[in-house]
Amino acid sequence: VQLQAYGGGLVQAGGSLTLSCVASRGAFSIDAMAWYRQAPGKQRDLVARIFSGGTTNYADSVKGRFTVSRDNAKKTVYLQMNTLKPEDTAVYYCNMKGLSSSWYRTPFDSWGQGTQVTVSS
Repeated sequence: VQLQAYGGGLVQAGGSLTLSCVASRGAFSIDAMAWYRQAPGKQRDLVARIFSGGTTNYADSVKGRFTVSRDNAKKTVYLQMNTLKPEDTAVYYCNMKGLSSSWYRTPFDSWGQGTQVTVSS
């Protein structure tokens, strides 16, 4: 299953951006949809995750500022980012886990290509 992410860019501190990530038609069902980020020289960390039942998890650093949501019919996950800070600057990656549409319903764990978010001070 391939993922395509959209929406990164350059924004001033205090601004907003919305990221989106769509899965290819090869996904039969998607349990968890998530966003991670990786700043230069740092490890990739979880930003936000949403499960099929609607449960969400957020990193402490983004609680109250970021909102993750999903559209199951469109196989898309969104990340609404408000009140952005320079420390939010990173490459953002989407991740999805679920079952493929193959005959055997093979599990998949796929990553998007990454989209750069840069927040200027």
